[in-house]
Amino acid sequence: MEASAPGRARRGWRRARAAGSPLSRAAVVLVVSALVLWAPPSVGYLDRLPRNANLPQDSVKIVGSPNIPVKVYVMLHQKSPHVLCVTQRLRNSELIDPSFQWHGPKGKIISENSTAQITSTGSLVFQNFEESMSGVYTCFLEYKPTVEEVIKNLQLKYVVYAYREPHYYYQFTARYHAAPCNSIYNISFEKKLLQILSKLVLDLSCEVSLLKSECHRIKMQRAGLQNELFFTFSVSSLDTEKGPKPCADHSCESSKRLSKAKNLIERFFNQQVEVLGRRAEPLPEIYYIEGTLQMVWINRCFPGYGMNILKHPRCPECCVICSPGSYNSRDGIHCLQCNSSLVFGAKTCL
Repeated sequence: MEASAPGRARRGWRRARAAGSPLSRAAVVLVVSALVLWAPPSVGYLDRLPRNANLPQDSVKIVGSPNIPVKVYVMLHQKSPHVLCVTQRLRNSELIDPSFQWHGPKGKIISENSTAQITSTGSLVFQNFEESMSGVYTCFLEYKPTVEEVIKNLQLKYVVYAYREPHYYYQFTARYHAAPCNSIYNISFEKKLLQILSKLVLDLSCEVSLLKSECHRIKMQRAGLQNELFFTFSVSSLDTEKGPKPCADHSCESSKRLSKAKNLIERFFNQQVEVLGRRAEPLPEIYYIEGTLQMVWINRCFPGYGMNILKHPRCPECCVICSPGSYNSRDGIHCLQCNSSLVFGAKTCL
């Protein structure tokens, strides 16, 4: 089978090196800079939506259980759903002279509270939910089923968790044939490469960060030594939970923008192979080694938060707070334990 043009070119480059052909350091910048002209047009901004579409929204009302505490998940700095002081059965029943009283981690909650409000029907609603508001909330209900019957009492418990979206980003590694490891040309090339990658993803409200750059001498199979640069960099979204969103369109989220950024970067490295494959002049001193680009999707929680689909099945992709208030085992409540070592699969804290 006939070899591809890039393959023939690469074998030609190696033969040229073996023959001692001079290589132009100036060509290093030309190779990468030429790719800027091929950069795709600006991509429209994408908005972020919570990935946990199954979570209760503000219009949803959560009822209690007389048997076990009910878990409630509230996104950090957002308004909570309505937490009702009734069971599902009582919600569909008529209650005579009902009286509601709520107690939280800091004691009795009054209706005038600015952060936790009690409605006229006894529902608890949180405004701008903070980490410190996580914990066990208990509702005490008094009512008569009928006018003739005696007053009945009911106690309902809820465990309210703060949660936040994970920190998503892509981690890339790539290898370049390099100048001698102590050469200043490697440092100059590294800066130029990061500038180009950052420009590629800027319109997507993403950023590129260099995680590690190392130069090593590699003994090739049945060949001599060569110098190689090992680049490790990340691509992450610039938007934050409290900061302004990159757009207001609900059809977009940070993961989609990151996916577009990933595609741009993969195309950039593929184009380097194509450009070098068409060169007639000698190979530059620093060039991308075809097939060495590797990518991993990282999904991490911020410190103090973690994922656990077994303990939080209704919020499987949420980074749930690890220590929500004063729990005790007698209530059957166990705090989510966070690990610090796992990265891939991202069911951990940083």
